[in-house]
Amino acid sequence: MSGEMKIILCVLGVNLLSLLVFGLDKALAVGRKRRIPEATLLTLAFLGGSVGAMLGMTVFHHKTDARAHPAFVWGIPGMFLLELAGLVILFGGK
Repeated sequence: MSGEMKIILCVLGVNLLSLLVFGLDKALAVGRKRRIPEATLLTLAFLGGSVGAMLGMTVFHHKTDARAHPAFVWGIPGMFLLELAGLVILFGGK
């Protein structure tokens, strides 16, 4: 397997994980159970899972209030732009 394919699979995996963890955190919130720390959610987005995080925010209507969660509403799209730039630099010439 090529290095590029490994990178693509890792990015897909972390995005799927991010989406699932956002969904789990929303379910825990609704059930008033112990939650997943915000730092964990943001770390997943930072490690390449920003698309999954944004999908999780949209699909599960979770962490979308800009006044209560500015790091999510503004930070995760910012991380996405940085990740996109990195992928363009990495794969742009191919």
